[in-house]
Amino acid sequence: MRLVHWVVTVPVAVVVVLFAVSNRVGVAVTLWPLPVRLEAPLYLVVLLALVVGFLVGEFIAWINAGRARRLARERARRIAALEHELAATQARLSATPPARIDAGD
Repeated sequence: MRLVHWVVTVPVAVVVVLFAVSNRVGVAVTLWPLPVRLEAPLYLVVLLALVVGFLVGEFIAWINAGRARRLARERARRIAALEHELAATQARLSATPPARIDAGD
Protein backbone atom coordinates (compact mmCIF):
# COMPACT_ATOMS: atom_id res chain seq x y z
CA MET A 1 0.00 0.00 0.00
CA ARG A 2 2.87 2.35 0.78
CA LEU A 3 4.40 1.65 -2.60
CA VAL A 4 1.17 2.60 -4.37
CA HIS A 5 1.01 5.80 -2.34
CA TRP A 6 4.50 6.84 -3.39
CA VAL A 7 4.02 5.72 -7.01
CA VAL A 8 1.06 8.11 -7.22
CA THR A 9 2.33 10.93 -4.99
CA VAL A 10 5.77 11.46 -6.54
CA PRO A 11 4.58 11.92 -10.16
CA VAL A 12 1.76 14.23 -9.04
CA ALA A 13 4.19 16.31 -6.99
CA VAL A 14 6.61 16.53 -9.94
CA VAL A 15 3.82 17.67 -12.27
CA VAL A 16 2.64 20.29 -9.75
CA VAL A 17 6.16 21.66 -9.28
CA LEU A 18 6.79 21.77 -13.04
CA PHE A 19 3.45 23.51 -13.55
CA ALA A 20 4.26 26.08 -10.86
CA VAL A 21 7.71 26.81 -12.28
CA SER A 22 6.39 27.09 -15.84
CA ASN A 23 3.43 29.39 -15.03
CA ARG A 24 4.77 32.15 -12.82
CA VAL A 25 3.29 34.97 -14.88
CA GLY A 26 0.87 37.22 -13.00
CA VAL A 27 -2.83 37.26 -13.82
CA ALA A 28 -5.65 39.51 -12.65
CA VAL A 29 -8.48 37.73 -10.89
CA THR A 30 -11.79 39.57 -10.58
CA LEU A 31 -15.07 38.56 -9.03
CA TRP A 32 -17.62 40.01 -11.42
CA PRO A 33 -20.22 41.73 -9.26
CA LEU A 34 -17.65 42.83 -6.71
CA PRO A 35 -15.09 45.56 -7.33
CA VAL A 36 -12.28 43.24 -6.22
CA ARG A 37 -9.22 42.69 -8.38
CA LEU A 38 -6.37 40.47 -7.24
CA GLU A 39 -3.00 39.97 -8.91
CA ALA A 40 -1.60 36.48 -8.43
CA PRO A 41 0.65 34.04 -10.26
CA LEU A 42 -1.22 31.78 -12.66
CA TYR A 43 -0.09 28.59 -10.93
CA LEU A 44 -1.50 29.85 -7.61
CA VAL A 45 -4.89 30.63 -9.15
CA VAL A 46 -5.11 27.23 -10.85
CA LEU A 47 -3.93 25.25 -7.82
CA LEU A 48 -6.28 27.14 -5.49
CA ALA A 49 -9.17 26.45 -7.87
CA LEU A 50 -8.27 22.74 -7.83
CA VAL A 51 -8.06 22.68 -4.02
CA VAL A 52 -11.38 24.50 -3.63
CA GLY A 53 -13.03 22.13 -6.12
CA PHE A 54 -11.63 19.12 -4.28
CA LEU A 55 -12.85 20.41 -0.91
CA VAL A 56 -16.32 21.16 -2.25
CA GLY A 57 -16.49 17.66 -3.77
CA GLU A 58 -15.37 16.06 -0.52
CA PHE A 59 -17.96 18.06 1.42
CA ILE A 60 -20.71 16.90 -0.95
CA ALA A 61 -19.52 13.29 -0.65
CA TRP A 62 -19.48 13.61 3.15
CA ILE A 63 -23.06 14.95 3.14
CA ASN A 64 -24.20 12.12 0.86
CA ALA A 65 -22.55 9.49 3.10
CA GLY A 66 -24.49 10.71 6.14
CA ARG A 67 -27.17 8.02 5.78
CA ALA A 68 -24.57 5.26 5.68
CA ARG A 69 -22.78 6.67 8.75
CA ARG A 70 -26.08 6.89 10.65
CA LEU A 71 -26.96 3.31 9.70
CA ALA A 72 -23.51 2.12 10.84
CA ARG A 73 -23.95 3.87 14.22
CA GLU A 74 -27.40 2.29 14.69
CA ARG A 75 -26.03 -1.14 13.83
CA ALA A 76 -23.09 -0.69 16.20
CA ARG A 77 -25.49 0.21 19.04
CA ARG A 78 -27.66 -2.81 18.20
CA ILE A 79 -24.62 -5.11 18.17
CA ALA A 80 -23.48 -3.74 21.54
CA ALA A 81 -26.95 -4.30 23.01
CA LEU A 82 -27.07 -7.86 21.67
CA GLU A 83 -23.58 -8.62 23.01
CA HIS A 84 -24.62 -7.29 26.41
CA GLU A 85 -27.78 -9.43 26.32
CA LEU A 86 -25.73 -12.49 25.29
CA ALA A 87 -23.25 -11.95 28.14
CA ALA A 88 -26.11 -11.60 30.65
CA THR A 89 -27.75 -14.79 29.35
CA GLN A 90 -24.46 -16.71 29.48
CA ALA A 91 -23.86 -15.51 33.04
CA ARG A 92 -27.35 -16.56 34.06
CA LEU A 93 -26.94 -20.00 32.45
CA SER A 94 -23.57 -20.61 34.08
CA ALA A 95 -25.01 -19.66 37.48
CA THR A 96 -27.78 -22.27 37.34
CA PRO A 97 -26.85 -25.88 38.01
CA PRO A 98 -27.25 -28.27 35.08
CA ALA A 99 -30.49 -30.26 35.03
CA ARG A 100 -30.28 -34.01 35.56
CA ILE A 101 -31.58 -36.23 32.84
CA ASP A 102 -32.99 -39.55 34.04
CA ALA A 103 -32.70 -42.57 31.79
CA GLY A 104 -36.35 -43.46 32.35
CA ASP A 105 -35.86 -46.57 34.51
